[in-house]
Amino acid sequence: MLQNKQVILKKRPTGHPDENTWSLELNPIPKPKEGEVLIEQHYISLDPAMRGWMNEGKSYIEPVEIDAVMRAGSIGKVIKSKHSKYQVGDCLTGMGGVQQYVATNAENWHKVDPSAAPMPMYLSALGMTGMTAYFGILEVGKLKEGDIVLISGAAGAVGSVVGQIAKIKGCRVIGIAGGKEKCDYLTNELGFDGAIDYKSDDMIKSLKEHCPKGIDIFYDNVGGEILDLALTKLRRNARVVICGAISQYNNKANIKGPSNYLSLLVNRATMQGMVVFDYADQYGKAAKEMGQWLVEGKLKSKEDIYEGIENFRETYDRLFTGKKLGKLVLKVKE
Repeated sequence: MLQNKQVILKKRPTGHPDENTWSLELNPIPKPKEGEVLIEQHYISLDPAMRGWMNEGKSYIEPVEIDAVMRAGSIGKVIKSKHSKYQVGDCLTGMGGVQQYVATNAENWHKVDPSAAPMPMYLSALGMTGMTAYFGILEVGKLKEGDIVLISGAAGAVGSVVGQIAKIKGCRVIGIAGGKEKCDYLTNELGFDGAIDYKSDDMIKSLKEHCPKGIDIFYDNVGGEILDLALTKLRRNARVVICGAISQYNNKANIKGPSNYLSLLVNRATMQGMVVFDYADQYGKAAKEMGQWLVEGKLKSKEDIYEGIENFRETYDRLFTGKKLGKLVLKVKE
């Protein structure tokens, strides 16, 4: 008899999640009620934001409850429908959680065409990742032609797309990443103008070499010391986009804030946080433009796919060890 494999949050982690944070459970496959669909999930999105969703305290979204399915973006196909809008066979993407089956009223889910692009791409450049990059750099960063753009976590899911959008818009783009392979990927495959390896390069010297005139936009996915250094390179009216702070998420002590924040004052610069859900009513417009760039070959989408819901924790760890390239995706359909 088929059952639903689910990853359940069992306790709130202190620091990096350990083997006791989640449990893998077998439960009956849910039955859709009137107005619902049953979705067999194919792929799950793994994102650094998941670490924050496990914490108690005020945030932009309620924390995942203890003994609840771990929150995650997902994509799958409708296998039963009692919904007037969706039919069996429709491909939907939404927040389905880390499980193989989900029954939902499909509110805030979106129908996509798996014949137009592979399913994992709808979790990547055509999904929340792409939306985060698009609105983060264009709306929050107020990107304009000729800007000098510096990106931390540049070989990751969001950073790699941010850099490509900036290049499409006629900017000079420098990426910060960990390791030669990732830096080569940025310059050789994605067309970045330069890359800094934070693991082996002298960061202060490298920033001077790559950004001698300073930077107009710093798109930050990392936080910590890299954010602090970037603040010293701001130009007049620069914009700092705070998308994430992956270096700080597993801290057991207090988060380390920037000591060079007065650079914002001196340079009349701004620092603004970015949450993609704020732009939900504009996703369609962004997806259309991103899709066109993909078709034209101006934008590349890279998915790093692993298999087996049993391997969720091991795959999740890759977000923080750097053992991935592009968008991290877990295949959960057997």
